[in-house]
Amino acid sequence: MTDLSAFAELIPMDHGLCVFNTVRPDRGIQSSVVNAGVLEHPLRAGRVVGLVAMGGSRKLHNLRAEPRATIVARAGWRWATVEGSAEIVGPDDPHPDVDGEALRLLLQTIFRAAGGTHEDWGAYDRAMAEERRAAVLLTPLRVYSNPTA
Repeated sequence: MTDLSAFAELIPMDHGLCVFNTVRPDRGIQSSVVNAGVLEHPLRAGRVVGLVAMGGSRKLHNLRAEPRATIVARAGWRWATVEGSAEIVGPDDPHPDVDGEALRLLLQTIFRAAGGTHEDWGAYDRAMAEERRAAVLLTPLRVYSNPTA
């Protein structure tokens, strides 16, 4: 099942905070806490989980070698997990159909999908560029959650 509804319902309940897991070169799991949200894929049909990652981060390094990941959202005792294939779009991972302006807007879209707001989008854009931030788009292959009470 790949319906992201259960995952999307949890995002506003805890500021989009999720645990994101990638596979390290030694086949172990690397986990980090990120802000994530659900959005339409910017280049094709379908919804994905999106997050913004700092350039040079371990998660990006791991995804380049093994482009699969798992992300878990939770609120109280409710949780939802998405397993899938990951795409990176950023200054160090260019995509032929995403220019600098499209990347700037995509990073803002992901931030908003995760529940973020900003008083100065120019400052946000500058910080994203300086930190070589990249968009990570997780296409769901499997979605599961606990039953809601």
